This record gives sequence, C-alpha cells and structure tokens, in this order.
Amino acid sequence: MGNQNLTLLTDFYELTMMQGYYNYGHNNVVVFDLFYRENPCGGGYAICAGLEQLIDYINNLRFGDDDIEYFRSLGIFNEAFLKYLKSFRFSGDIYAIPEGTVVFPMEPLVKVVAPIMEAQLIETAILNIINHQSLIATKASRVVYAAKGRPVMEFGLRRAQGPDAGTLGSRAAVIGGCIGTSNVLSAKLYDMPALGTHAHSWIMSFDDELTAFRKYAQLYPQNTILLVDTYDTLRSGVPNAIRVFRELREQGRMPLKYGIRLDSGDLAYLSKKARKMLDEAGFTDAAITASSDLDEYIIDSLIAQGARIDSWGVGTKLITSRDCPSFGGVYKLASIKKDGVFIPKIKLSESHWKVTNPGNKKIYRIYDKESGKVKADLITLNDEVFSSADPLLLFDPVATWKKTYLEPDSYTMRELLVPVFIEGKCVYTSPSVMEIRDYCSRELDTMWDEVKRLVNPHVVYVDLSEKLYQMKVQLLNSLTEKSMQ
Repeated sequence: MGNQNLTLLTDFYELTMMQGYYNYGHNNVVVFDLFYRENPCGGGYAICAGLEQLIDYINNLRFGDDDIEYFRSLGIFNEAFLKYLKSFRFSGDIYAIPEGTVVFPMEPLVKVVAPIMEAQLIETAILNIINHQSLIATKASRVVYAAKGRPVMEFGLRRAQGPDAGTLGSRAAVIGGCIGTSNVLSAKLYDMPALGTHAHSWIMSFDDELTAFRKYAQLYPQNTILLVDTYDTLRSGVPNAIRVFRELREQGRMPLKYGIRLDSGDLAYLSKKARKMLDEAGFTDAAITASSDLDEYIIDSLIAQGARIDSWGVGTKLITSRDCPSFGGVYKLASIKKDGVFIPKIKLSESHWKVTNPGNKKIYRIYDKESGKVKADLITLNDEVFSSADPLLLFDPVATWKKTYLEPDSYTMRELLVPVFIEGKCVYTSPSVMEIRDYCSRELDTMWDEVKRLVNPHVVYVDLSEKLYQMKVQLLNSLTEKSMQ
C-alpha cells in the first residue's frame, strides 16, 4: 500500500503506445486535459481532490530494475525502449485546480504539458487518483450540506473497497467537510481528528448494560458517549445512560462532552423520545449522535421530521458513494506542439457532450462583485487576457442564444489552474487536509443555495471564450468537410 511505487499503476496500452512513440521518434510536446462530463450524484457541482497524491506519484515516477525485467519477460518490448524506460523521469509541466475547489463539468481539473510519451504514461494513475478522491469529497460535501451545520463524522473504513480506498477516502471526506474520521491510519497520516467511542460488543462483553456504561464513563471521563441501542433503546439504554450521568453529576465528575449514540431503529422517533427523557432528567446539554447507514437524503429527511440529532456518523454510503460509484473523469489530447506552435486537436462524437474542447487552455471563475457568488466559469485559450474593467459577454457554447452581459466592474475574475510541476520540478506546496477543508468551506460559500440543493440543482454554466469557441467550430467544420470528401 503506502510505500509501494506506483509507476506500474497504468493500463498496458499506455506502454505499448509509448514504445510506438519511441520507435517512430514521435515525441512532440502535447497538452492533455483531465476533466469530467457530469456532476456526480445528480448534483450541481463537484469538489476536486487528490492533488497531493498526484504530486507524490509524479515525484516517485521511475522504473526499477525489477520493472524492466518484468517488461523484458513479456517479450514485446525492444531493448532500446527498455533502456529508455530505465532512465525515465517526468520532465513536463502540470497545472491543476487546487484541492477543495468547487468545479464543474468540462473544465480541466488537471492540464499536462509534456512530451507525449510522458503525458501518455501518467494518464491512468492520475485519473485513478483524482477520480476517486473527487468523488468522495463531493459526496461528503453533500452529506455535510444536508446536515445543516451539525457535525458529520466519517465512519466508513470497514465498508470501503480496500485499505487505500478507505484511507484516501477518509482524507477526501474531511476535505469535503467531515470533522474527522474513525480511520486511525488516515488520521495519523493526514493529521486529522480521530473519532469514535465504542461498539455493541463493549456492552455485550459485560454482565449488564449499566456496568458497561459505568466502566466506559470511568475510563473516558472527558468524552462519555454511550451507545444505547444494544438491547432496548428507550426502556434500557437511555434510562441506564441517564443513571450513569446522574452518578457522575453527584460525584462532581461531569464530562466536558457527554451524551448518547443511536445506531438503529427509527432515528427520528427515538431521538425525539430520548431528547425528552434527557431533558426531563436535567441533562439538556447531553448530545445525541446518530449513525445507521446514513446518507444525505436520509439525513435531510430526518431533519425535516424534526429529529433531535446533534451530530452524525456516516459510513458505507459515504466512503463508497453508493448511489454514484464513479466520478467519470477522462483524459483527452487537446493540442500538439509543432515548430513551436500548439496545434489544436479535437475528439468528435455523435453525442455533443463528448466533443472535446481543443487547444492549450486556462479557466477563469467569474464572481458577482456585489454578492461574491459564482456566476459562471469561462474556459479560454492560454494566451487570452481579460479584465473585469471591461464588459464581458458570456454565452452557452451549445445553446449559443443563451447570453449574459456583464457590465464593467460588476464582476471579478480568478484564474483556477495553478502551476504544480514546471520542467519536471514540483513548484507547489500542498496545504494540510484541515486547511483544505477550511478552503473548501469558503468555496462552497461562494455558491448559491440553489446550486447546492440535493435534487434538481441550478446549473452553473461553463462557457467558452469567443476565440476558443470559433476555434472549435472551425475544427468541427474542417473535420466534417474531410469526412465528406
């Protein structure tokens, strides 16, 4: 897992293409864009994540002697190519949108500018890294939004698709807004809060529930959260918890944090009943935490029903993004450099949303100056320059009659892609996970609630500059004419 070199984490055809490029001396500098076409979970946005792991991958990208011997044993790679691989190092440029940024379909999350052999090799691994963490960060942000300010803890390790998915998934979940994780390895690796109390087996290991509660309270006097649904929540669990809290109060040993956890049953009904019992016993500040196969839709429904739940533990449906198990990111060639000039490339499709945006590009985020909210994103060619002191006409690149005119100084702009590698050297320092989490929260604050709603969200448009749009149209027309000849 953690210390394994990931250079061979690639699809085999990346290597067969590399050998072809090598044999034919076909190694021009190219531009590849990593983007996605549709927001996950039917939402109005995504959260990009995984850049720190992408950096680690590129920094450690090299073939060992055992890798070369393995390739030799396959009998399809020539010795000249294997010699090239032995000294392989990434020498190109990578630009990326910082982790925790709100992103939208069709805009490059990562742009690779490198010799085609290098750019081709890294395709699979960076898709794997960015796709997974962006998916889980997005799912987490939806769950946190549904919780309406009540803390969400990530509890999914045991149901994740393997150790790496559980560990990196919990990292992404915290980026998306969770306050911490039950995954101790992830908490240690990424300096995140480790959270959790006890399981039903703790209760069952004692002769009776009350004894189990007393022992736990004695062991953890500063954070006494008692799991009350092992036997009978309202007739046994909550009354016994109240009895322990009374004993602690009488002894002058009330914890700084205390309360109960519900892990089964009708959480709306049980939480309201438990809240009433705790309040009547004088424990109005006792917290009620809930788990039990939750997701954003269940949490939203429980809150709508008046559930008295103060925090949430969310596991399986978060760490696996059960309703949307893949992010759908793709990696497409956009330009080839010949004689010092980037020549745009485009991929056609019967489906208009699969037609790529050509050229060497950058992205501007456009904000309403008065509210600070996102109005749209604008993909432009790399050499274009814009100023908010000038008027700006935005238009939908598919439904071109849909236009928005922005008056001068009524908006602000921010360029999204930042340099990460220049000539093979990393020039970017990743913030801590908790810093990225705070940044992601600020990013989400720039979106209207209509974009964040769980069902049928408002669409934030990703538009093309006039120059890029005309380039795309000319390429489409040219390719169409060639196909008719």
